[in-house]
Amino acid sequence: MPSFDEVLKEAGEFGRFQKRVFFLLCQTGITFSSLFASVVFLGRAPGSYWCRIPGAAELSERCGWTIEEERNFTVLPLPLGNGSSSGQCERLDVVWDTSISCTSPLASYRNSSTSNLPLITCHNNWVYEQPHSSIISEYNLVCGNAWMLDLSQAILNLGFLAGAFILGYAADRYGRILIYLLSCLGVGICGIIVAFAPNFTVFLIFRFLQGMFGKGTWLTCYVIVTEIVGSDQRIVGIVIQIFFTLGIMILPGIAYLAPTWQGIQLAISLPNFLFLLYYW
Repeated sequence: MPSFDEVLKEAGEFGRFQKRVFFLLCQTGITFSSLFASVVFLGRAPGSYWCRIPGAAELSERCGWTIEEERNFTVLPLPLGNGSSSGQCERLDVVWDTSISCTSPLASYRNSSTSNLPLITCHNNWVYEQPHSSIISEYNLVCGNAWMLDLSQAILNLGFLAGAFILGYAADRYGRILIYLLSCLGVGICGIIVAFAPNFTVFLIFRFLQGMFGKGTWLTCYVIVTEIVGSDQRIVGIVIQIFFTLGIMILPGIAYLAPTWQGIQLAISLPNFLFLLYYW
């Protein structure tokens, strides 16, 4: 009985049908690479931020301050040498008399030496000039919580690992096309949930699942394009990597056009629903 490769040599090792399948599945590399490298833009530095003194929000609303005015009126300079002179991770443990003029609520403290005033670590009281611009400002991944940004990428990589084992086995057992389509559906749904996650725990859970399904799409499409061509055409397994690189090149343009991290997340997740059309 002839082998599959021998049959392909007679039927055509890289004909029109195989080229079409190859080109269509290569698009998966664009979305997968965007998912892989998206943390660079999802977790970009939020710009200027500071620690809000308790009661500042109420006073700011009563006085009609802008964000910049609130910072100028309520953030005192911290003593030099404490490692947090900008007031980002620590703040002076002070309060003010809200009945005084809105133009100088901390006047009594400005005339004294701040080195004699107690410091307190900031906890969930940060104010960002660009809120919701990244997951850092969304979930307060600053100062003592800065390590959680690396955790989010580690969780994604764990998803890749799980996807390689679970969905790789499932593709062998139940068919590559079925697992590919289910993985595309999973990436799209999990990507939407990640974009609107109410807290960081939910974000991590579905970030893991998106990584798992993302690996399923990339793994199965890679195997399909190398299996449907003859042995002399297995260079397609290298050519498909070009589209992975193309996705990384496109990602900065998406980040430039999307003003928030949710927009970036949706832009790299929603195209996976288009791959469901490959069923036909």
